[in-house]
Order: sequence, then structure tokens, then C-alpha cells
Amino acid sequence: MTNAAVETAPEPISTRGGSAYRLLRILTHVKPGEAGTAFLLTLNIFLLLLAYYLIKPVRDANMLTNWGPYAQTYLAGAQAVLFIFVVKAFSRLSSKVPRQILITWVTAFFISNLALFVLLFLWGLPAKTMAIVFFIWVGIFNIIIVAQFWSFANDIYTEEAGKRLFPMIAVGQTCGAVFGSLIAESLIRPLGKNYTYYLMLIAGAVLVVCIGLSIFIHKREIGEIRARRARQDAKAREAALAKEQPLKKGGGFRLIFKSRYLLFYALLIFSLNFVNYMGEFIFRITADQTAVNAVRTGTTGGLDQGQFTSIIYTKYHFLYNLIALLVQLFLVSRIFKWIGVSGALLFLPIIALGGYGMVGVMGASMLLIKWVKGLENGLDYSLMNTIKGAIFLVTSREEKYKAKAAAESFFYRGGDAFAALCVFVGSTYLGFAAKSFAGLCVFVTLVWIVLCFLVMREYKKIKAALPPA
Repeated sequence: MTNAAVETAPEPISTRGGSAYRLLRILTHVKPGEAGTAFLLTLNIFLLLLAYYLIKPVRDANMLTNWGPYAQTYLAGAQAVLFIFVVKAFSRLSSKVPRQILITWVTAFFISNLALFVLLFLWGLPAKTMAIVFFIWVGIFNIIIVAQFWSFANDIYTEEAGKRLFPMIAVGQTCGAVFGSLIAESLIRPLGKNYTYYLMLIAGAVLVVCIGLSIFIHKREIGEIRARRARQDAKAREAALAKEQPLKKGGGFRLIFKSRYLLFYALLIFSLNFVNYMGEFIFRITADQTAVNAVRTGTTGGLDQGQFTSIIYTKYHFLYNLIALLVQLFLVSRIFKWIGVSGALLFLPIIALGGYGMVGVMGASMLLIKWVKGLENGLDYSLMNTIKGAIFLVTSREEKYKAKAAAESFFYRGGDAFAALCVFVGSTYLGFAAKSFAGLCVFVTLVWIVLCFLVMREYKKIKAALPPA
């Protein structure tokens, strides 16, 4: 594994002090000169997640209303296959254009897709067809857009600076999810039955702003590096040149299989998402039954089943994102400080082990599965998302962009696909109920914990081999 990029990534030296500096010092240890770039990155990820959570309830409700609780699980296999081609295309593009062009083109592509979905909706594409296509698309969008952001952040910071600043930047990610959920819920009723494409248009407009922010952050960092260059700093001059060059050739999958560290991490992501997706399936069948019962008894408050289901999901999204925000604000930076990046890996699987153990014993009532998934997702979207960013601080630039995209897309959706296979076999041939699926989650979580220890071992080896900062 190449670690040359780590020591050549200089810390920002922007304006000393200031209101942004004093504000961010409340959340984590920010050194003078770091606040400007950190604040802009926080705002960028806030907007990215806000856009995603505007359209996420649309995706979930459309699938559940048009296809029921099982189809969404089975489509995970299609997403995993598509990611093979997506990762290859992303790797090739990143070897041809600089990072700011890469981010611009990828985000603009997703914006154009949203505009196309709106046109298809207006032209009367059948609702069932729209639900499937949009579900697959959102599954690709949310993985690539977030992985791309954290690759960019990894490319800006050193390992030492990233450990301090990533927990604070991730607060923006969690806040974006919380506010996106609240905004979506507040708009569904006023926008009426056509709320779907209005939320798509708003999300597209937010992504346009994200492109501008990414370009500004890139130019800001390069300007700071060139300021060092003016003082004849040889390392800064080399770093500035490197940051404006395309990545070296080579695919993300090849990089993963060349490194035990990245391979163990990819398998950890596979296991994590198997458990998460199986839990989402349990929640989905419970939510579907809740919506059907509400329609049957006339307790939807005048909403149709699709709108009522969207409300269920927005409230669920708000719960776990609120938990994520509290964890991000008060625990993540302290966990990183006390036990480090590698040790923090164990928190989420331990919570998942206890939660699914309870479901396996007590069964999946709406209240229980909502809180089990709320706690699990809350930790996943706060602590674990921050860890996913920090894991690549000790890797090369190529690994930051290409291997990260491969691990957090194909292996992520591969966990979904394997969960889908287990749902099909368990439901069709073995007569599994929610308790049995929860028991399967417990077993895979134990495998996940073993992989955490393997990743921790390799992380410590790589970190020990790095030159002093």
C-alpha cells in the first residue's frame, strides 16, 4: 500500500481566528487557520444530505405502496450488479480529470437524472415502473455522492487533522439528514399528490449549490498551498501540483484486493449492511402492516396510503437522525480522542447485537423495531459514517477515491443482495418470521465484530509505518 499522499497533505492556513473559528472550537479541537475550510466542508455535506433526505421518503413510500415490502429487498441484487459498472466508470473518470472536475461532473450527472425523472413523471410513466427505476437510482446516488465527498475531505486533511475535524464535519452530515427529514414531512401535505416531483426539483437545486461549494473549497485549498509555494516551501509546491492532477490509472477493486486492510474493511462494510438491510426489511413489513391497518380503520387523517406511509418514514428518519445528531455532537469526537478510530469500530456492532437479540426474543412490534433501528441507524449515520471517512486518512490518493468508492458501493450493496437472498430463501422455503431474521442478524453481527478486530490490527500497522507528521 502506498502512503505517500499522507505526509504531503498540508493543513489549511486560512484566516486566523474569527467567528467561525470560535464557533467550531466548541465542537472539537480546531487549530487557528483550519476553521474556514472545515466550515465550508460542513456546509457542503449538510446540503448533500438535506437533498438526499428530501427524496428518500419518496423512494421508500413509492416502493412500499406499489410493490409491497419484499420487492425493495430483492432489488438490492440489481443495485450490486450495477455498481460493478458504476465503480469502473468512476475509476476511469478519476484517472482522466482532476478532483474538482470529477466532483462537478458526477454531481451534475445526478442533477440531470432528477430533471429526467420529473419529466418522466409528468409524461405519465407508470407508477410501478417509476418506483423501481427511482429506487435503484437513489441507491446509487446516495452511496456515490457521500463517498465522493469524504474522498475529497480525505484528500484535504492529514491523518492527524482528519481525526480532529471529521467528527465536527460529520455534524453537518447529520444535521442535513435531520433537516431534510423535517422539510420533507412539512411539504408532503401542502404539495398534495404531486409532492414527488416537487421534492425532486428542490433536491436538484440544492445539489447545484453543492457543486459551487466544492469548486470554491478546492480553489481555496490550492490557493493556500500556493501561498506556501510563494515562501518557497518545496513540499507545498509538490502538494499543489499533485492535487490538480488526475489520479493514477488502476481500478478500485484491484486496490482493495491488493491490501488486507482494505479487503477486511470492504468485508466489514458487507457485513454491516447485511445487518442493516435485514433490519430495514423487518421495519418495512411492520410499517406496511401499520399503514394497511390505518387505511382499513380510517385513521390516516385524510391521507391516502402512499402519503401516510411517507409520513411514517419521515418520522422514522427524524428519530434516527436526531439520535445521530446527539451522538455526533456529544460523543463522536470524545470517542475518537479516547480510543481512536480503530477502537470506535466496535460500538455499532455491539448495539446491533443487543438490539436484534431483543427482537429475536420479543418479536418485532412497531415500537420495538422503530427504536432498535433508530439506535442502530443513529450510530451508523454519526459514529460509523465518521469512521468511514477517517479509515482512509492513512491511504494513498488513489485508494481514497477509487477503493473507497468500490468498498462503499459494491460491497455495501453486496450486503444488501445477500440479505435479499436470505429473505427470499427464509420467506419462501423456511417459513421465517421476524424473530428468525433477527436471529440471522445476530449471527452476522458476530462475524462483523471479528472483522472489526482485523481492521483494527491492520490500521495500527499502517499508522505505525507512517512517517512523523
